[in-house]
Amino acid sequence: MTALQLNSEFFALMSQVDDEAVMQKIIAYVKKLVKKKKDPTEMTKEEFYAKIEQSEKELDEGKGIKMLPGETLSDLIRRVG
Repeated sequence: MTALQLNSEFFALMSQVDDEAVMQKIIAYVKKLVKKKKDPTEMTKEEFYAKIEQSEKELDEGKGIKMLPGETLSDLIRRVG
């Protein structure tokens, strides 16, 4: 069954519910089911700035790679492999 068919079936069933208490229970249950999972790449503002500071520190220590003047991103990727 496609997502469109499932949506259609779900809304057809939901349109038959005439009890507000039942509707609230269904909504609460569906919310639990679709609760958004935390993105593992998501970070706080503080974590983001800490990463930038760490990267700047590593660049100062000579551990990073800098683009040369006039170098494109493609050129950099070819240079560092």
